Amino acid sequence: MAHTFVKDVMISDLATLDISTSIRDAAKLMDEKEIGCIIVTKNQLPIGILTERDFVKRIAAKEKPLTASLEEVMSTPLIEIDPNETVWEAAQIMKTKNIHKLPVKKDNKIIGIVTTTDLVKICSIGSDSEMRRICDQIITRMQNE
Repeated sequence: MAHTFVKDVMISDLATLDISTSIRDAAKLMDEKEIGCIIVTKNQLPIGILTERDFVKRIAAKEKPLTASLEEVMSTPLIEIDPNETVWEAAQIMKTKNIHKLPVKKDNKIIGIVTTTDLVKICSIGSDSEMRRICDQIITRMQNE
């Protein structure tokens, strides 16, 4: 029985910024690159994530100044997944932790990210029986929680 793995669906075009970067600079980068999150690093090591949802919950709602650093508003600790895990395992973590973006970590480096949108795209292929089976597995596991 074949499985689809995280490494097969992850997006590897990632943006990272140092913990000292301002919220304004992070927003500009996200806008320029048209991305929904940034991995936050300290001494080049991934320690957190800043997502569009953080802009609503941790910045706008809390009236944080755009000059504040990412350290004040990032989501941490970083929840990650191994590239060799299955996509249903990724979906399970996202559901349990209530997150929409899941960084992929290999050898202490973030090498990609899986998003709920990526999982929906897999499911929407539909005609491919393998993908439909994977989606059925994901749905069944989520219903059994």
